[in-house]
Amino acid sequence: MKSVESIQLLLADYLSLPSHELFTRTAAAKRTLGDQVMVLGHNYQRDEVIEHADFRGDSLLLAKLAAERSERPYIVFCGVHFMAETADILSRSRQTVILPDLGAGCSMADMAAIEQVDQCWDSLAGILPVEETVTPVVYVNSAAVLKAFCGEHGGITCTSSNARAVIEWAWARREKVLFFPDEHLGRNTGNKMGVPRDQMIVWDPFQPNGGNTIEAIRKARLILWKGHCSVHQMFQPAHVDYFRKTYPDLKVIVHPECHEEVVNRADLVGSTEFIIRTVSAAPAGTAWAVGTELNLVNRLKRNQPDKRVFFLSSTVCQCATMFRIDAPHLCWAMENLAEGHVVNHIVVPDDEKAWAKIALDRMMAVS
Repeated sequence: MKSVESIQLLLADYLSLPSHELFTRTAAAKRTLGDQVMVLGHNYQRDEVIEHADFRGDSLLLAKLAAERSERPYIVFCGVHFMAETADILSRSRQTVILPDLGAGCSMADMAAIEQVDQCWDSLAGILPVEETVTPVVYVNSAAVLKAFCGEHGGITCTSSNARAVIEWAWARREKVLFFPDEHLGRNTGNKMGVPRDQMIVWDPFQPNGGNTIEAIRKARLILWKGHCSVHQMFQPAHVDYFRKTYPDLKVIVHPECHEEVVNRADLVGSTEFIIRTVSAAPAGTAWAVGTELNLVNRLKRNQPDKRVFFLSSTVCQCATMFRIDAPHLCWAMENLAEGHVVNHIVVPDDEKAWAKIALDRMMAVS
């Protein structure tokens, strides 16, 4: 095995390679590995990475594809840390998940630490019979330990496309939902379901009782964690107003992680896959302002030359942590693997994996 120091030196050498050489060497390593490897590319990845992907999609779809193709012993996941964890949870024990850059995390996922969630649960337990009245629901954009928390406490995971069905499942069992870590997906889903505003509260983990009165907690049906996606919070109501004024025939389509004022102004709201399908199936000549990550929007624009596709914000807002996966890191990981060396192996501890899989399986059964 190579030492950590030698691996680091190798990575430093890759950073100076020209793009054409990185492409050629990555493709060669992939050919050498053949059916031993599967490269997964999240929709938000830059082009120089996603062009090597065997499959493209959102995080859960990619993790499921990895599990379904158990004959591939190596999974190189071009996404962020929680996505690679989910792939490890759902994959077979003989499969190895690799994340080309361990620095590819998620700021929203980091907004709910397990210590904070435990403290929240204990605080609720001082007010309510929490195990009987509250179902924890965690967005798949979260660490494995949070999925495990939900599995252990009768909870479940959700995606941006099935959040409503999951909340309905949870309410059929207990009267309240603790929804984390993205308050905006939770609020927009609650609004769509007609939940009154006084029955939705925000839990700030840095405030006693989340910054809420005991009366408000007892009345709430939907307890939203104070967290957000930095990319989707860049979109503002003024951006929607500008595009409507400039292009009267234009349709606005946004992700439900956006602020409710943006969602309420949009024509259509849905997951990344929903956005891709909708714009791709739209008639030629139509115009679209898309409120989600920049790499995806630019790719839509190139792939749909018969339509006018605009990025909803005037500010560049790529997913900075997703952007950590680049051509040098992918080439480094693939060539090391071709030489028999696994770098950045993502391993979820067995106890976390078992409980997290329960939460994910519950969601699969719902959706």
